[in-house]
Amino acid sequence: MQLGNQTQAYDFKTRDIKVLKKLMPYLLKMRVRVALATLFLIFAKLANVAVPVVLKEIVDSLDQTNVLLILPLGMLFAYGALRLASSLFNELRDAIFAKVRYHAMHLIALGVFKHLHTLDLSFHLNRRIGGITRDIDRGTQSVSTLLSIFVFNILPSFFEICLVIGILWVNYDVFFASISLVTVVLYIGLTLAITTWRMKYRYQMNDMQSEANTNAVDSLINYETVKYFNQEDFEVNRYDDTMSRWEDVATKSFTSMTALNFIQGAVIAVGVTIILVLASQGVVDQNLSLGDLIMIQALLLQLFMPLGSLGIIYRQIKHNFIDMNNMFDLLERTSKVQDIDHASNLKISKGKVEFNQVAFAYQGKDEVLKDISFVIEPGQKVAIVGSSGAGKSTLAKLLFRFYDVSKGEILIDGQNIKLLDQRSVQTAIGVVPQDTVMFNESIYYNIAYGKKNTTKEEVERAAKLSFIDGFIDQLPQGYDTLVGERGLKLSGGEKQRLAIARVLLKNPPILIFDEATSALDSHSEKMVQKALKGLASKHTTLVIAHRLSTIVDADKIIVLSDGLIKESGTHDELLKANGQYASLWKMQSKDSKEKQQ
Repeated sequence: MQLGNQTQAYDFKTRDIKVLKKLMPYLLKMRVRVALATLFLIFAKLANVAVPVVLKEIVDSLDQTNVLLILPLGMLFAYGALRLASSLFNELRDAIFAKVRYHAMHLIALGVFKHLHTLDLSFHLNRRIGGITRDIDRGTQSVSTLLSIFVFNILPSFFEICLVIGILWVNYDVFFASISLVTVVLYIGLTLAITTWRMKYRYQMNDMQSEANTNAVDSLINYETVKYFNQEDFEVNRYDDTMSRWEDVATKSFTSMTALNFIQGAVIAVGVTIILVLASQGVVDQNLSLGDLIMIQALLLQLFMPLGSLGIIYRQIKHNFIDMNNMFDLLERTSKVQDIDHASNLKISKGKVEFNQVAFAYQGKDEVLKDISFVIEPGQKVAIVGSSGAGKSTLAKLLFRFYDVSKGEILIDGQNIKLLDQRSVQTAIGVVPQDTVMFNESIYYNIAYGKKNTTKEEVERAAKLSFIDGFIDQLPQGYDTLVGERGLKLSGGEKQRLAIARVLLKNPPILIFDEATSALDSHSEKMVQKALKGLASKHTTLVIAHRLSTIVDADKIIVLSDGLIKESGTHDELLKANGQYASLWKMQSKDSKEKQQ
C-alpha cells in the first residue's frame, strides 16, 4: 500500500489537475454565484488596499510644520468607510458562495453514492465498507474545504499581492517592488518544495487511519463473532498497532512542519527588514514622507499577513487533493458487468429460463461452471443440489447478472440477458439469499422495501404468506419493531421469512431461493414450502438447496459436481437411478433419524 502511495506522490501535479477538471463541472452549474462571489472579492480587496493609501494622506496632513493644522475629517471618514466596505463585501462574498460550496458537496456525494450502486458484486466483495465510507466522508468534506480555500484565501491573496506590488512599483523606488516580489516568489517556492516533500507522511497517515477505521468497523459489526472466539484482546491489539504506526508518522509530519514554519518566517523577516530599512532611509533623506513610511509598512502587513498563512493553506490544499482524489478514484471504477450500447429491456411473456452451454470462472481462478445446459419452463420449480463449491450459488448470481457468463448464454423467454439492460433483468427476478441481511429499520420498512409505494395491506399479506405475521403480532411494537444492525435482533429463521415476504411483495415472474429455508425449523419450513407451492403456477422458480427435504416436490432436480451436471430428474427418478443424489438423500435421511432419536 505504501509503495503505491509513493508512486502517487511522484505524479502529484497530474493528479491535482485531474481532480480540478472533475471539480469544474460542479462549479459551472453555479457559475452566476461564482461570478458574483468573485466580483465581491475584488471590491473587498480594492477597499482593503485603499486603506493604507488613505492612512498616508491622514498622516501627511497631520505632519505639517509651521502650518495651521486642520482635522482631516474627510479622510478619516473615508478610512472608516473603506474598512466598512471591505468587511461588507467579504461577508457578501461568503453568503453568495455558501450555496456553491454546499451544492457541490451535495452533488458529488450523491454522484459517488449512485456510482457505487452501479458497480458489480466483485468490487463490493473485494472492498471494505469502512474504507469506502471514510473515503467518501473525507472527499466530500475536502470539496468544501478546497472551495473555501480558493475563494476565501488563494484568490484574495493573489489579487492583493498584485495590487500591493503594483502600488509600490508605481509610487516608489523599483527596489521596494522588486524586493517584495523576490520575497513572495522565494517564500512560495520554498513552501511548495518542502511541503511536497512532506506529503509522503500525509499519504501514510491516511492509509493507517483508513486501516484503523476499517478494522474498527469490521470488529464492531462482527461483535458476536469476536465474543464467541474470545478475540477482544486481538482486536484491541490490532487497532493499537495501527494507531501506534500512525502516531509515529504523525509526529514526523508535525516536526517537519515546524522546520517549514521557521524557514517561512525567516524569509518574511528578511524581506520586511530590508524594505523598512530602505523606507526609513528615504524618510531620513527626505525623499519620503512619514506618511509614505506608514503606508509602506501597512502595505507590507497586508502583503505578508495572508502570505504568512500560505504555508498552512498550501498544506491543506495538498491534503484535500489527496482526499478528493481517493473519492474520485471510486468514480473511475467501472463495473465488469456492462450493458451494451442501446441495450433493450427484457420483455417477459412466460418466464422461461434457459442455460445454454454456460461456463464461468471468477477472476484469477479456474472455471467453476463448465458447459451447463438446462431449461426451467414457465411455472416450473427446478432445484440445484450438490456439494459446497460445486457452483450452485454461482448459477443464481449469473441469472441475476451479478456476473456475466464467460461462455454460452442465459436466456429469458428467448432473450440473451447479456444483451439486455441489466436493471430490467434484475427487476424481473426476486432473490432470497442464504445470508439474509436487514436494514437497521422497522420490520415494516424491511418488508415494504420490496415494492415502491406499497400499501399496508400488501405488506401484511406478504407477511402472512411467509408465515411471519404471527411472530410480528406478538411483538409490543408490531410492524414498527426495529430489527437492529444487519437484523441482529432477529433469529435466522425470522430474518429469512422476512426476506421471503419482501420478495413475495415484489412479486417478480422469476424467483431464486439460494438455500433460503436453511435456517428455518421444521414447522416454519413446511409452512413456507406450502406457501411457495401455492405460488408455483405463477412463478418460474430456481431453488439452490442443501437440505433435500425442501425440494422433493421440484419438477426437476439437477445435481452439480465439479462444475458439471451429473444427474437430472425428479426426486423419484433420481432415487431410482441410485446415483449421487440417492447417496446424498440416504445420508441426510440417516442424519435426520439420528437427530430424532
